[in-house]
Amino acid sequence: MSAIRIHSPTTALTLSIKHLTCNPSFPTNCRRFKRSTVAMSSAPLEVCAKSSLTVPNKLGDCPFTQRVLLTLEEKHLPYDLKLVDLGNKPDWFLSISPEGKVPVAKVDDKWIADSDVITQTVEEKFPDPSLVTPPEKASVGSKIFSTFIGFLKSKDANDGTEQALLNELSAFNDYIKENGPFINGKDISAADLSLGPKLYHMEIALGHYKKWSVPDSLPHLKTYMKTVFSLDSFIKTMPLTEDVIEGWRPKVMG
Repeated sequence: MSAIRIHSPTTALTLSIKHLTCNPSFPTNCRRFKRSTVAMSSAPLEVCAKSSLTVPNKLGDCPFTQRVLLTLEEKHLPYDLKLVDLGNKPDWFLSISPEGKVPVAKVDDKWIADSDVITQTVEEKFPDPSLVTPPEKASVGSKIFSTFIGFLKSKDANDGTEQALLNELSAFNDYIKENGPFINGKDISAADLSLGPKLYHMEIALGHYKKWSVPDSLPHLKTYMKTVFSLDSFIKTMPLTEDVIEGWRPKVMG
């Protein structure tokens, strides 16, 4: 067991990360990572996540799951993480997620699917600290992920997919220049926690498969990425580089 002490302007939390055996109702090939805090008495939320493709008992590469975990970390909420082999989905997992997708989280004894729904539910149940992004800013950067995937899958260098991505990245760079450091100004919010993991996947996947990187002409975007990727919550929940590469391989090779 390792203990990490986090200091913030308003509170000091002692976190314990333990490798535990599973609840008897779950199979032994699942591992639980239990996080408890001295400052909070909330029962841990249960979150099912993709397991690593490259290293046993490690968190996998789903950006939507990381968004949920970032939300829990930023709100200082304890959670139990149950890792699922999505290549061999166990019956217990399919019973709570019939479509076989992650993330799935248990809140108030009810399993909830979809990162949008999960994070909204968590925000409503645990409003402090608030991570709400104002509606007029919520869609900032929202097209980056789809244009990244289009470029990643592209086999034609002249099909315009790279330029489409650059257009979205440039627009975001200009927005952050005028409104940063985060999407909602000085405070991190839900929009950052959604976009950050996607930018992380973009950086790794395009770097590996396309030998491509964010151009130096977008310095505000690069600073934003560095800032988000350096957050303690991000470091604790980010997947291994190798998992991101392997996770996107079927999209590239398909």
